[in-house]
This record gives sequence, structure tokens and C-alpha cells, in this order.
Amino acid sequence: MDHKNVTTALEVPGKRIMQNLGLARGITVRSRSIIGSLGGSLQTILGGNISLFTELCEKAREEAYDLMIKHAEESGANAIICVRYDANDVMNGVTEVLCYGTAVIVE
Repeated sequence: MDHKNVTTALEVPGKRIMQNLGLARGITVRSRSIIGSLGGSLQTILGGNISLFTELCEKAREEAYDLMIKHAEESGANAIICVRYDANDVMNGVTEVLCYGTAVIVE
């Protein structure tokens, strides 16, 4: 899928939605390692960006995004509109990241 056809908007600029195929979603559940937790804790003492946690979050979002695209492609979509992210703690140190949108066919 062309990543230009994945958007948070209600439409893909310059394209016409021909068919709505329903929800496309990707979900991943990630946990911090002991080393990552210790390193992140040390970074909180210094303040500023906690790069270890930023990396973890970015990897989780990227994985959920890729899974959403795969799910949409499996339904025959060539675009996804109204893309959103959501995250929840499943338990202490374990986070679920969900990326979802509406799978569509555009021309």
C-alpha cells in the first residue's frame, strides 16, 4: 500500500472513495526489559527526553501501524482513512498500542 494513501483525514486528497471495506486494525503489546526500566529510571533523574522509553513507544507504534496496513491489504484495500492510535496499560510495565482506521478502495 502506498503510504500516501494512509491518512488521518476523512478522504485521500485527489482520490475518490469507491468502497468502504470496514475497520482495519493493528495491535501490539510491549513490555519494558529490566535494563530498559533501569536506564529509563536513571534518565528520569536527569530530566528531559527519556530516550529509552521514546524508542520503545515508537517501535510499538510502528509495529501496530504495519499490522494495520497488512490487515487492510488482506481485505483488498488500497487506502486507509481516519487513522488513529490508542494505548493502554495492560499491567505494570506492559502497554497495548492499537492503530486503527477505515479500509477503503480509492481511485
